[in-house]
Amino acid sequence: MTSPGAPEGAFTEPAYGDRSLGDVVPAVARALGIGPDVVGPPPTGLLLPDAGSWVIFLVDGLGAELLTRYAHAAPYLSSLVDGSATGTAGVPSTTATSLTSLGTGLTPGTHGLVGFTARVPGTDRLLNHLWWDKRVDPMEWQPHPTAFARLGAAGVAVTVVNKREFEGSGLTVAAHRGAGYVGADRVGERIAGVVAAAGTTPSLTYVYDSDLDWTGHKFGVASTQWLQQLAMVDAEAEQMREALPASTRLLVVADHGMVDSPVEARVDVDEVTELRDGVDLLGGEARFRHLYCSRGSVDSVVATWRGVLGDRALVLSRDDAVERGWFGDSRAGVLPRIGDVVVACRGDAAVVSSTDFSYEMSLVGLHGSLTSTEMLIPVLVG
Repeated sequence: MTSPGAPEGAFTEPAYGDRSLGDVVPAVARALGIGPDVVGPPPTGLLLPDAGSWVIFLVDGLGAELLTRYAHAAPYLSSLVDGSATGTAGVPSTTATSLTSLGTGLTPGTHGLVGFTARVPGTDRLLNHLWWDKRVDPMEWQPHPTAFARLGAAGVAVTVVNKREFEGSGLTVAAHRGAGYVGADRVGERIAGVVAAAGTTPSLTYVYDSDLDWTGHKFGVASTQWLQQLAMVDAEAEQMREALPASTRLLVVADHGMVDSPVEARVDVDEVTELRDGVDLLGGEARFRHLYCSRGSVDSVVATWRGVLGDRALVLSRDDAVERGWFGDSRAGVLPRIGDVVVACRGDAAVVSSTDFSYEMSLVGLHGSLTSTEMLIPVLVG
């Protein structure tokens, strides 16, 4: 296994405990003067300046390499890059997993949201962690107190500023419960909500913007539309900084990056039918698949998928992936949610299903795997 953040071929390992997304709130807690007994020990590779009020602005889909590549479209954010520590997402590099790591301060193998979709153990159903399922109680699915809640109990005013539709959702309850909630659907509302919440000391305010990710999925990160949206995010961040008092620090992070996957780089399991052999349920997403196998078929599934995909993906058994530390500290109750076999795509490859995940066929930009473009995230202090 490579050291955290070091490449393995085209892959970047998650830097749990050092500078991963799950280490952001513990680092902020230290900067607020909160002891390690509240949210756990501070990370070794992420030191933030002391301040009594912090705002975390998470831009969905803003990978560190993308920000560097398109710096001309984001002059304000790019001005913060020099001297900043690049962080990593967890595995898989997908929104639900990342947002929960941020809000809980836990690794995916502990908090249990191990992908865009994951099997509900003992069933033939997938839980979509973004859209959720009323049959699954988010308090049971993710039973650990969040880092937000633990900070709140220690006297820090913790506020989430996000779209109204997300209040009380399964993902919000799992990832961010214990914080106050301010519904804000537009940029002006978000900035106003952030400024009001950050006026309290000590405080932590979390604000989320999903528009860049949506644009990348629909048009791709090489598109004019994505560049225009990046410019809008940059302006939002700068306006937020200008509206906040100097004593409040702004921390801009992301949940993952994104790669454009052309049609010719995709493998459809409904066309290459041997990929279905021994697989009872196909989960995850196009760049990081969870394969839930029939009894006794793991070895044959690994062999088949490796033979078909070759160097387009790394195919591992669950045990191998866990041993590599991909999911961090993995609890026994979480392990059955991880595929018996996991498939992490390299380059711009993707594994799709025109039957099970038809909506993915229309997406241009994808994420979830361990390429540096997907895994590396900015950690920018303003």
